[in-house]
Amino acid sequence: MSNGLENNNSSMYPETLDALVIGAGVTGIYQLYRLREAGINAKIFEAGGGVGGTWYWNRYPGARFDSESWTYGYSFSEELLQEWSWKEHFSGQPENEKYLNYVTDKFKLRDRICFNERIKAATFDNESNTWQVESETGRCVTTKYLIAAVGILSATHMPEIDGIQSFKGQSFHTSRWPHDPVDFSGKKVGVIGTGACAVQLIPHVAKECGHLTVFQRTPNFCAPLHNSEIDDETQQEIKSKYPEIFKRCNETIAGFIHEADPRSTFDLSEKEREEFYEDIWSQPGFKKWFGNFRDLMTNREANEIYCEFVRKKIRERVDDPVVAEMLCPKDHHFGAKRIPLETNYYESYNRENVRLVDVKNDSIQEILPNGLRTAKEHYELDIIIYATGFDAITGELTRMDIRGSAGKTIREHWKEGPKNYMGLQTSEFPNLFIENGAVFCNFTRCAEVTAEFVSNCIVHMKENNLNRIEATSEAEREWGDHSNHLIRNMLTSDVNSWFFGTNIPGKAQAFLFYAGGGPAYRSKCDEVAANNYDGFKLS
Repeated sequence: MSNGLENNNSSMYPETLDALVIGAGVTGIYQLYRLREAGINAKIFEAGGGVGGTWYWNRYPGARFDSESWTYGYSFSEELLQEWSWKEHFSGQPENEKYLNYVTDKFKLRDRICFNERIKAATFDNESNTWQVESETGRCVTTKYLIAAVGILSATHMPEIDGIQSFKGQSFHTSRWPHDPVDFSGKKVGVIGTGACAVQLIPHVAKECGHLTVFQRTPNFCAPLHNSEIDDETQQEIKSKYPEIFKRCNETIAGFIHEADPRSTFDLSEKEREEFYEDIWSQPGFKKWFGNFRDLMTNREANEIYCEFVRKKIRERVDDPVVAEMLCPKDHHFGAKRIPLETNYYESYNRENVRLVDVKNDSIQEILPNGLRTAKEHYELDIIIYATGFDAITGELTRMDIRGSAGKTIREHWKEGPKNYMGLQTSEFPNLFIENGAVFCNFTRCAEVTAEFVSNCIVHMKENNLNRIEATSEAEREWGDHSNHLIRNMLTSDVNSWFFGTNIPGKAQAFLFYAGGGPAYRSKCDEVAANNYDGFKLS
């Protein structure tokens, strides 16, 4: 019995695959490699004109890793690890895109990637247990398995401001940055938003433009990146220690080299605590977050002590005390929102050509042909940059017309919030695997886990002459309860953020990540596979 839709005519879908992967980002590339090595006939459909995912689309000045480069790269090939040399401890977008192209070509994957093919619709046919997929170019494919490797931050969010289309100057979202360089010299530029992308971008624009106005709704706790180039001696040390590095990442909750200090904030005197804070603050990367005291994210008093330490650091770097206070968060805990890592961000506000506008007190009313108008003032602008974030985790999926076994779209299925089992499948959508980075983890470390689980599962299905796999409603419900239980005592749950989808008007609120950490998630994947894919119905 079909799902009742009219587009299951096989003549309309002349191309047949075992697996179709959506997205040629970090996960999609590795997923394709694993499937090909297992003898599975698979292709990638990629909306962009090249590989890279995040590192293809987000090419704004300053875009870079906030994971240590040598912990973010793939771990599956010793040869690759020894061939590739990261130039910086926290690599920038051009090199990251180059790396993913290098991997694609080294493992001869490019001929299995179809570029400029954005998925328009996918419909599951119950009679054949296949997905019938159509791209926006009209290309049609029948595939047994549909694998959505769509990433965490793919679906661009544009704010609902009157008059956006009326602007006569240049305008773009940070994640849809032009491929050609943008000339800021002498221009009046407006940046809307002060999230992670804006924090990386603003110092570069400030140095190049005539005048920059930053429109801030909510300040973020930002921590110094402390990036540097990798010298030859350190390069050799990194390459000799890759087994130790990845072992360390696989043992830590968030998949980084950093691990929480086992002590409580209150085990130390005020002086000792201050010395500890100064020490981690001076170190590169997320040490200030993931290497902090164990009670940072569970104890409000402990968190507020650290918040005030960070606010003091902001005040020390911003000359104007009024502007400094505007940049000091007072409405959320440190770490309850994603922590942007920055280089010279706060110093940008000491420049004479930079102005900060608080849009909570002076809201943006409309975009005009020559700028924008707030409640109190008109700003003439030549360029507007929307650093307004993403419809995270679920947005890319719900924007496609994906219809499951009951004929409902995935958007309808998730109208009260995303339901899934292990973040990998949702009931009523057989043979659809979702790999969107929904484990709170250093991205590649957990992307490898999901890609390996999915490829092994497909091989298992093939070897046992099975045609259909679907998460059971019971397993989905238990996983949801388990996931919600994990955050019940975490300060993250106190705050509205894109972690919960609250940045998107009308989106059902739910914590979008699995907070159990990398080791627990990996263990769960191993356990489920060993128990004949417990929680899934195979037929």
